[in-house]
Amino acid sequence: MQLWAVLQKDFQLSWRMRGQAAAVFAFGATALMMLGFAAGPDARALRQGAAGFLWVALVFGSVLALAESFHHEHARRGLEGLALLPTRPWALFVSKALANAALLSVLGLALIPVMALFCDTTPSRLVELAAIVALGAAGLAAPGTFYAAMTSQTRGAQVLLPLLLLPLVAPVLLAASRATSLLLLGDPMGQVGSWAGLLAAFNLVFWPLGALLFGALLEE
Repeated sequence: MQLWAVLQKDFQLSWRMRGQAAAVFAFGATALMMLGFAAGPDARALRQGAAGFLWVALVFGSVLALAESFHHEHARRGLEGLALLPTRPWALFVSKALANAALLSVLGLALIPVMALFCDTTPSRLVELAAIVALGAAGLAAPGTFYAAMTSQTRGAQVLLPLLLLPLVAPVLLAASRATSLLLLGDPMGQVGSWAGLLAAFNLVFWPLGALLFGALLEE
């Protein structure tokens, strides 16, 4: 019940921030277009780099989205108020991380047509591609939510968050971009499942770990 109530609050907040979500999408799409232009007019190079471009654009957009998710909480002292209620810290973390994962999943799916347009590729196996985007978004959201909460009241939070987050999520970016590339270019050896399994393993480690440590973070 606690998780459901907090989850409703976080999704309502995400809906009210949809204008900022559109700005994050515009930023990610611009980054994706710039990467495509930097690769030059070689269609083969564009297709080979499409998956990497997609995930670089998504991770840049995710830093903005994650930082904003706690900026509004602290601006209105919402998190402090929730901490005073008989709500378990793990519920606060899981709720915020789920809302962030949903936002990043929508952002990733919205960037796929942009990638197809500027990288001269036609995505197939769309259901599997959506699953990889969802797994990758969850892998970014769990540690990203924890670090966004940690840095939200520090000086230079916009600089500190990517410095902490990007080295930690390097396995997510590697596995997600590799799985996406195989789905776009072909997977004759059936390796997509192994990369998806690595993403799932990362999530199985960092979601429970974030929920476990979030209480200590709130106390600080």
